[in-house]
Amino acid sequence: MFKDTPAPRLFAVPCGVDFPKALVEGLIQRFEAQPPEAMARVELILNTERMMRRVRQLFDAGPARLLPRLSLLGGLSERASLRGLPPPLPPLRRRLELSQLIAKLLDAQPDLAARSSLYDLSDSLAALIDEMQGEGVTTDQIRSLDVSDMSGHWARAQAFIGIADDFIDLHGDQMDVQARQRQLVLDLIEDWKIAPPQHPVILAGSTGSRGTTLMLMEAIARLPQGAIVLPGFDFDQPDHVWDGLDDALVAEDHPQYRFHKMMRDLEMTPRDVRPWGPAEPVSPARNRLVSLALRPAPVTDAWMSEGPELRDLDQATEALTLIEADSPRAEALAIALRLRQAAEEGQTAALITPDRMLTRQVSAALDRWNILPDDSAGLPLQLSPPGRFLRHVADLFCRPLAADMLLTLLKHPLTHDGAGRGPHLRQTRELELKLRRYGPPFPNAEDLQTFELGRDLSEGWAPWLATHFAGQQIEGTLPLTDWVSNLRILAEAIAAGSQATGAGTLWDQKAGRSAREIFEELETQTPYGGEMTARDFADLLGALLSQGEVRDRDAPYGSIMIWGTLEARVQGADLVILGGLNEGSWPEAASPDPWLNRKLRHEAGLLLPERRIGLAAHDFQQAIAAPEVWLTRATRTEEADSVPSRWINRLTNLLSGLPEQGGRAALEAMRERGKTWLEWASVLDEPTPLAPAPRPSPRPPVASRPRKLSVTEIPRLIRDPYAIYAKHVLRLRPLDDLVQEPDARLRGTVIHAVLEDFMKAVGEDPSRLNADDFVEHSRRSLEEHVPWPLARTLWLTRLQQVADDFVAGEHERQKRAKPSKAGLEVSGSARLSPLDFDITCKADRIDVDALGGLHLYDYKTGKPPSADQQKAFEKQLLIEAAMAEQGAFEPFGAARVERALFLGMKAPIAEVAAPLTDEPPTKVWTELKKLVGAYFEAEQGYSSRRMMHQDAHVGDYDHLARYGEWDRSTDPTPEDLT
Repeated sequence: MFKDTPAPRLFAVPCGVDFPKALVEGLIQRFEAQPPEAMARVELILNTERMMRRVRQLFDAGPARLLPRLSLLGGLSERASLRGLPPPLPPLRRRLELSQLIAKLLDAQPDLAARSSLYDLSDSLAALIDEMQGEGVTTDQIRSLDVSDMSGHWARAQAFIGIADDFIDLHGDQMDVQARQRQLVLDLIEDWKIAPPQHPVILAGSTGSRGTTLMLMEAIARLPQGAIVLPGFDFDQPDHVWDGLDDALVAEDHPQYRFHKMMRDLEMTPRDVRPWGPAEPVSPARNRLVSLALRPAPVTDAWMSEGPELRDLDQATEALTLIEADSPRAEALAIALRLRQAAEEGQTAALITPDRMLTRQVSAALDRWNILPDDSAGLPLQLSPPGRFLRHVADLFCRPLAADMLLTLLKHPLTHDGAGRGPHLRQTRELELKLRRYGPPFPNAEDLQTFELGRDLSEGWAPWLATHFAGQQIEGTLPLTDWVSNLRILAEAIAAGSQATGAGTLWDQKAGRSAREIFEELETQTPYGGEMTARDFADLLGALLSQGEVRDRDAPYGSIMIWGTLEARVQGADLVILGGLNEGSWPEAASPDPWLNRKLRHEAGLLLPERRIGLAAHDFQQAIAAPEVWLTRATRTEEADSVPSRWINRLTNLLSGLPEQGGRAALEAMRERGKTWLEWASVLDEPTPLAPAPRPSPRPPVASRPRKLSVTEIPRLIRDPYAIYAKHVLRLRPLDDLVQEPDARLRGTVIHAVLEDFMKAVGEDPSRLNADDFVEHSRRSLEEHVPWPLARTLWLTRLQQVADDFVAGEHERQKRAKPSKAGLEVSGSARLSPLDFDITCKADRIDVDALGGLHLYDYKTGKPPSADQQKAFEKQLLIEAAMAEQGAFEPFGAARVERALFLGMKAPIAEVAAPLTDEPPTKVWTELKKLVGAYFEAEQGYSSRRMMHQDAHVGDYDHLARYGEWDRSTDPTPEDLT
């Protein structure tokens, strides 16, 4: 196949050429004059599964012929088994053992990292060990690094890496995957020195970024019939630029650095690299432009000397479009529009980006046109239904069951998905309404078991709830074996439901099968996991699931694809969109290494963080050479202004500096094409103009209007009559929050209960009217009714602050009138004659003096209303007084009200008297009749936000009233209802 020559063979395919297609065409061309069986003797080694599939598809397209022997770089492990090397150490086992070592480190040095970072640290240490083995770096080399002028952190990290020695010694009969791969390559190279293969051996598609791979590539290049085919080689780069790539600290982020290193090791020059075939790039002018733009820093002198030599900039950029959107959403919509056009016109189009949030937004935008792109990355397994389900179940072990945790699991599509799924969902809704309205926020087994009382529930459903959801929290540590067993048993029981056995459909479908594979692998390796807490186990499970991916089971739209950056080497497309071109996204920010900094890595011979940037730059250089290319970015994210990718910056700066060659005009044309699409995309989200809703003032039939209101609703009738209409005529009630919080409303309810119980205790034993008993009683009551420790402490502190004032004031109050058990939280009702209307009330407290006069008290946990506010709006206590004189409170009959007070339970206690002199009960009763009577007139409407105290106040029914489309200056619009 190749002419005999002592020099190594390096071939390359230029940027902009479909690499797999060029590879196959080059092979076929070289064997045209040879017998068919000659192709079958070729050993073709490829670097990824996706490239192998593409190469096979190209061969299968015909005509019929014998195929070369296709294999993968990762497939060398099979040869290792045949050569007698020990089996590889399972990665999960190594991860579990490393996590135990790191857990001991964190216990000994808590300041090193947070406990939640345990598995991230074990992953990073495993990656470091892999890299050391792949690059041939020993722990002795790490120990010998000079850290004398560095912080103590690096010294501790350096010492801890020595644990790798102990870890390796534990597995004398096994090898890590990377160590095994390197040893195999070393053995192959030794064998080839003695008996080199005489058949063609070609390794194609790799850039040699890993030490072991580079060593293999160099050995293959020296074989008698060996060759390397490089992807995306820059044939336009001058020799002096190649010569400037020697220093890794400066040049490793350059897209061609890996090729330069390989040529230097093989004692070759760029002129020795030959084209693999006759295929030409789509736009040689664009390749030259991009090559100059990506020169290693500093580049100013090269741009000034070589920039004027660039020609045909209009041709180089005519197929380039630059999108600079205001937001990620606008960027995604513009991309989706262009992909839709490609689908309509039959173009193959690919979005290439490492930004998974952008790909999800684009997929969501394409969904409106029923276009499902072929996403190479798929969905992270932890976000799939089985992944979420398993993580929710594992969370039950970590903390007490909360209402939101319970309902999240009960509503999951995999919960109770066997027999009785319909009744299960109905009963879940009933349970949700009960928990929202009455609680408790942290239901226990008794709460769930008693839920079935008085309800038509499926047999066994409530016991199933109580058994499998409540009381699952586990304190302390357990062996990993027990955690995995507990999780499987509980997850399968929850999935099966109360009416079936087994595991439901938890392990079905593609995502379920993937989750089970990970779960079974975890079960196999549990003996090496040691003891851990529930939170550590949940973190481990989440970390394992995050490494899995599952492709959508629905058939994708074949010509519309979403690729990672690596796919730029593997396939070609008519249209390539390079999205998310911002710093930190593309190129991605270098991951911080907790073990070795940049200087130490370089001294040890490990790969620098810039390696990833250099690989990303190479992917960018290949992708931008496609037939038609979009470059997109958002100028601002949700948090702040974004920084354009360094490659966009270089390209735009270079074009801006070449006005005489038409660079500025070309750049402006790129931006104008992008603006056109952004304008079209903005129309997608432009709402259809609609007239604003009027300010409502519905007038329902008199017969449908409410015939009963509580005293607390009278201020609402005055301020926001529409709320009364919505609640009592439409019978709409706000849904209570699912996640109950210790808010002001609950504080008021609890403190009212504390005071009521305390006054009952004092009535039975007057000696208990002292500050110490008040505080102790408050403590016991709060522990019973308030499950939040922080809120309980804060509220108790508040009651302690008012204890002395309350007790001292109570002695004075009892000198005026005596409380009674019947006068605590007493309900009352009175009829407004001649209106067919009842007014109801629950008085906090009514005392009776020696002359039979009544003393009314209303506890306020907030600020009591002033006398002026009571006269105008807050008439609750005044109406209570009027009701009392009408005989509304049965235990007391019709009696004179001597006094009515608001007690503000906030230090210092404020006593605000109701203005009974200015607003006597008879006057209040007359005005109440007038107010209620007005709403029995057919022409009186229930206007929204009629007399609100503040515009900022949010009402329960403002959304229903379309508040915001109108304001307080808008006149109400009456509407007669039937």
